[in-house]
Amino acid sequence: MTEHSPAEHQIPLPTSVEIALTGRCNLHCQYCFYNDEMVGLSDLFTEEWLAFFQELGRLAVQRVTLTGGEVFTRPDFWELVDGVIANKMRYSILTNGTLIDEQVLAQFQVGKRRRRLSSIQVSIDGSTAEIHNQSRPGSFDRAVRGLRLLKDAGFPITVRCTINRHNLHDLENVARLLLEDIGLPSFSTNDAMPMGAGCDNQGDITLNAAEKLEALRIMERLVERYPGRLQANAGPQAKLKMYAEMDHARRTGEKTTRWQMGYLTACGCIFNKLDILHDGTIVPCHVLHRLHLGHIATDSLEEIWHTHPILQALRERRSLPMSEVAGCEGCEWTLYCNGSCPGLAYDLTGDLLRANPEDCYRRFRAEAGIAPNQDLAAVLAQG
Repeated sequence: MTEHSPAEHQIPLPTSVEIALTGRCNLHCQYCFYNDEMVGLSDLFTEEWLAFFQELGRLAVQRVTLTGGEVFTRPDFWELVDGVIANKMRYSILTNGTLIDEQVLAQFQVGKRRRRLSSIQVSIDGSTAEIHNQSRPGSFDRAVRGLRLLKDAGFPITVRCTINRHNLHDLENVARLLLEDIGLPSFSTNDAMPMGAGCDNQGDITLNAAEKLEALRIMERLVERYPGRLQANAGPQAKLKMYAEMDHARRTGEKTTRWQMGYLTACGCIFNKLDILHDGTIVPCHVLHRLHLGHIATDSLEEIWHTHPILQALRERRSLPMSEVAGCEGCEWTLYCNGSCPGLAYDLTGDLLRANPEDCYRRFRAEAGIAPNQDLAAVLAQG
């Protein structure tokens, strides 16, 4: 790695922090990538979190995302929310939705809790209990009830659907439920990753090559049917757009300006956010949960942000041409690739300077039987 200049050390402090308040959860989802940490780490006490929120306030952090585990299992949850608000931050919540009832909605009306809330994300993985509960056992009716309560009360809600083997052929029904029946303006998707419980259940939950191809076909239809109402930063919908841009660039030489092709540039989170595990360990993000940067009780978040060698190494990845990435030598796609998520790359290979093999376009095309000179769009059209 090259040595940083003083100017590079002055990268602005993170504007947002994602915090796992607890490792406790009332569900046991098949694909939970945080599964190992939930079992192995202990929750911080109320006072420790409140002291940390004061530090975030001093650093002028603008937003926190509160997640878990399941945040609503903490008896002190509302005290922690008030601590966030007292330090002049907005907050978002990630939840499975099963513990949201009229009493929870009433708590949001206290003080500034509702006004400072940016969004609540609920997880829905099927259009019926039979399908949803295969991924998220025994939770469909409660999750949908919580979602409808939030929608009827006018809360800023989002929904995330994690695409996997159980719900692949139910995605069109999921879209109909969320966008037409419940009436959400939009929802987002990703896919189950081979991490945590997702690794243990990989044979049952994660998509194989043929299923990934079918997921692309389905998402293409849904994006056309509901223009602007499906969102994704990962998973089949995001790959559908990325692969199309790679095909276009190779065919025409015109590279997209939406992201930088040809370098290990996929992750931008390390330039604007940090994550905290529920025992107070500071990490680059929850997908890079094995890379410990320090602890909120003993280490300066500001110093870690500016000087920690792991963060420096992650930021410097983007100067590495894909043609020089180990395992990518000689690949015809190196001029158009960005290596995808470093979290999954590190978890699967143990090397930060590797591309994510799960998102490798060359590997996907080979496993899906796509001819070398054939555009993915033509293959999808055949379906």
